[in-house]
Amino acid sequence: MGAVLLKAEKDLEDKRVITNGDNTTERYFRPSKLPVLNDKQEVSKIIEKSFNEKPSDIVLPKELTKTPYDAVINYFSILQEAENLPKDKMGGCGTIGWAKQPYPVAYNFLSTKYKSKIDYNTFLKSFENIAHINLIKMSNINNELTEPGIIRYFVEMETIEGSDKGNTYFGYYYGFIDVEKEKDTYKISNMEFTGEDFLCAAYHGWRHNAESYVDIAYGDWCKLIKKRLPTTQEGYIKNIEINGTDGKEYKFVFINLTNGTDVEVGQYVRDKDDTWKAVKINPENCLKK
Repeated sequence: MGAVLLKAEKDLEDKRVITNGDNTTERYFRPSKLPVLNDKQEVSKIIEKSFNEKPSDIVLPKELTKTPYDAVINYFSILQEAENLPKDKMGGCGTIGWAKQPYPVAYNFLSTKYKSKIDYNTFLKSFENIAHINLIKMSNINNELTEPGIIRYFVEMETIEGSDKGNTYFGYYYGFIDVEKEKDTYKISNMEFTGEDFLCAAYHGWRHNAESYVDIAYGDWCKLIKKRLPTTQEGYIKNIEINGTDGKEYKFVFINLTNGTDVEVGQYVRDKDDTWKAVKINPENCLKK
């Protein structure tokens, strides 16, 4: 940026830890004001107990995966202070959190079928350059169109990542996690995440704004909107209802991300019994007609 970049001084040899009673996670690890969801401190016991064990030798306590919600929350609680920074990406002043000890434990939150698709080394590499994870949004988005036996969640995470400049950066990701029952526990059967860009929406906004997206995709493209009703929002969840040109009522559900983008997570039509039923509309197909 036109200046000489100085490397920050780090007390690598000083092993003392002084927190002054502060909540370390809230003070140092995150800029977001949303509460951290993956803060189950009791999971540290299983990390300690599994020190230096192979993933195949670790047996998770059943209470960690007794419900779909528990499986996701405890998975991220295990990973919160895990670190996989490569040698050319600096960060921290020595050991960071639990270092790589949590990864073999976390791997056992995956279903047997999912493990057959991603071995442990691939799983470990997928965390490269990530040194801290906070789960800040989690919403069950199951509906009638979800594959039978699957419980689906939308999640957003904030991470701390290293760099070759000596800085660490905050990175944000959002995506979908599928959970399914395996014997008498619930395991993660699929995960798909996308990184957030903090420059795109600011300059190319309509696709990132729920109201504009509904107006253009379902209005201009699909000619489905007779009237769009006022948006209702609770926390980070937006609901947009419309009166359709076909005489039906529709609802589109979005989740607002940290970078300001609205992501669509559900489409519904009001049924004759006055309940919302999930539908699948692809606005892109309207352009082909």
